[in-house]
Amino acid sequence: MNRQVKRGLGVSAVALAAVAVVASPASAAPADKNQVLASWTQTSASSYNAFISARNNKSQWSAYGFDWSTDYCSYSPDNPFGFKFELSCVRHDFGYRNYKKAGTFTANKARLDDAFYADMKRVCAPMSSVKKAACNSTAWTYYQAVRAFG
Repeated sequence: MNRQVKRGLGVSAVALAAVAVVASPASAAPADKNQVLASWTQTSASSYNAFISARNNKSQWSAYGFDWSTDYCSYSPDNPFGFKFELSCVRHDFGYRNYKKAGTFTANKARLDDAFYADMKRVCAPMSSVKKAACNSTAWTYYQAVRAFG
């Protein structure tokens, strides 16, 4: 091949590679992102446990682009009266932030709030009757607050 043809082929190859880079998405999330998000935001204990496991291994989920940020229980105590609601608030924040980012928050808000309440009730479940009643009452108050203002 002569020199001009080789140079033309080289320029064409570089141009084609540049177009391929520009045309491909910068960081497309895996196709199952919505299913994973849904699986971590259900009311069940297994959903809660799967979320906590994922939260403890965030780097394994980096391709999904989830928002893991939290302000815990916002303007309320994270562990009112010693009731450990902090992780319930973390998962609730995760659901709110990621469904808002996905543009599907309104369709999922009630379930996220219900999961929050279920998480708090699981915190209360092993307590003695008097303490359990106080814990469940506090959980109900937190739940009503997020339903109204969340």
